[in-house]
Amino acid sequence: MSAPTSRPAAAGGEFTIGGDLRVHRLGFGAMRITGPGVWGDPQDRDEALRVLRRAVDLGVDLIDTADSYGPYVSEELIAEALHPYPPELVIATKGGLVRPGPDRWEPVGRPPYLRQCVEMSLRRLRLDRVDLYQLHRIDPLVPLEDQVGVLGEMRDEGKIRHIGLSEVDVDELERAREIVDVVSVQNLYNITHRKSEPVLEYCEQRGIAFIPWFPLATGELAQPGGPLAEAAARHGVTPAQLALAWLLHRSPVMLPIPGTSKVAHLEENVAAATISLDPGEIAELNALA
Repeated sequence: MSAPTSRPAAAGGEFTIGGDLRVHRLGFGAMRITGPGVWGDPQDRDEALRVLRRAVDLGVDLIDTADSYGPYVSEELIAEALHPYPPELVIATKGGLVRPGPDRWEPVGRPPYLRQCVEMSLRRLRLDRVDLYQLHRIDPLVPLEDQVGVLGEMRDEGKIRHIGLSEVDVDELERAREIVDVVSVQNLYNITHRKSEPVLEYCEQRGIAFIPWFPLATGELAQPGGPLAEAAARHGVTPAQLALAWLLHRSPVMLPIPGTSKVAHLEENVAAATISLDPGEIAELNALA
């Protein structure tokens, strides 16, 4: 598949979330446009705004954020940079984590709190309805039925279009799907971290979007002289680009959302959508884990 070089994200193919949200499979994760520790304002606010605008220019039409990124900063920047939004842009956000401080995350899944999370995300993003609202983490102290149940209520009220989950196993996903329609799962997954393989296979069989977070955690494989670096050199690309290309080739339901706070790095990431891998190369990369 080819795409105009001005919109390289389109080269990674498309996926329809929930049966009606058609997006390019390579999206953008908006966690890194905040300060250190995902806390506070970014060190370069103007560059963060440029990153968001440039992502859309490059054909990215899925932006993933959360109320806990900052907290609140990421959602506010998205609205500042992009509102009024292009009609094709899908903004996904998440709620259910509180932030006691930098790099600290604690789940809170009480229904009144989740309802407040949705309402405040709508206000910050300047939306009447969130296209994709994801439970950021299941709160072990609150029945799962209550947590996804309140999101189902808000979907029925017209404030959420589709519901997703984050960091769940197959059993939790099946339990949630007995209560609401779940259209996406966002789990930790990359070329060296594949513990969510059963969840990915479950999603693939049922047409559920799988959004891998931390998609560029290539670890030692990206080091000079490492196996991934060698394979990348043969393609004339970076190890990070090869890791993203592998994700796109791994499954048709895979929607990688690499994030960055720099335009140059964003352009490098999105260019990964144009990389083609043959079966032998995919097998070689599969073996690296």
